[in-house]
This record gives sequence, structure tokens and C-alpha cells, in this order.
Amino acid sequence: MAKVTQPVTDDSIKVRQLSHYQFTWVAGGPGARGTITLQLVLDEGAWEEVLTVDADDADVLQDLLSETSTVHYDISRRTLMFGVTPVGG
Repeated sequence: MAKVTQPVTDDSIKVRQLSHYQFTWVAGGPGARGTITLQLVLDEGAWEEVLTVDADDADVLQDLLSETSTVHYDISRRTLMFGVTPVGG
């Protein structure tokens, strides 16, 4: 049996399911570009993460997020994982 460090806490969970997301744009200074962020709400609010993305990434991510029903986020690697395929499926 695998040894699990006790107690299991919110900080010890490394992969969470994306519940909601929100893109934001913050204006830059005069003549400067704005900043696009992507806020991830994970496990119905148990964890949140804010990522800074460029316009091209935001466009691709919006497409993937709107077309994929299940998305997970690996907190320690800061990686979004799209879709779930059953083994042998």
C-alpha cells in the first residue's frame, strides 16, 4: 500500500479540476500594452490560480476551454490538462 503523508491538506493536493474561469484585461500605462490574466477557480473554489498570458495564448486557451468539458490543473507544474480519456478508450 502507498504511504500517504498525513494529514492530507488543501496544500497537499497537486491536481485539481477546473470549475470556472475568467479572463481579464488590465490597461497598461500611456502607450504601454495591457496585461491579460486568466483566473482559474479549481474544485468549486477550494483553490484559485491567476495566470498572466499573452493575447495569442488567451485566444487558444479560450477555444480549448470552451470546447472541453473536463479540464484539470496541475498546481506544482502550472499545467492545464484538457479532456479525460478512459484507459483503453
